Amino acid sequence: MTVTGIITAIIIGAIIGVLGRLVVPGRQSIPIWLTIVIGIIAAFVGTFIARALGIPTATSGIDWLELLVQVIVAAIGVYIAAAMYGRRSIRH
Repeated sequence: MTVTGIITAIIIGAIIGVLGRLVVPGRQSIPIWLTIVIGIIAAFVGTFIARALGIPTATSGIDWLELLVQVIVAAIGVYIAAAMYGRRSIRH
């Protein structure tokens, strides 16, 4: 993987993570780095799920259905992380 690929993954992950965070209602008290990590993971997992469902992922334009799957995966990840991160903060 090249430096450009890593930077692109971080940028795309940040965008997907933020979109996933916007979908989840309420305030999520998780740090931005965790949102980016969730977004990066959601991008890979969402692409895998989209391919498994038969959604085309290699088109010449923006793959809207693939993006929708990625954002849904990111929203689920943000929801779980916010619940776990919130519980961790209460114990201290």
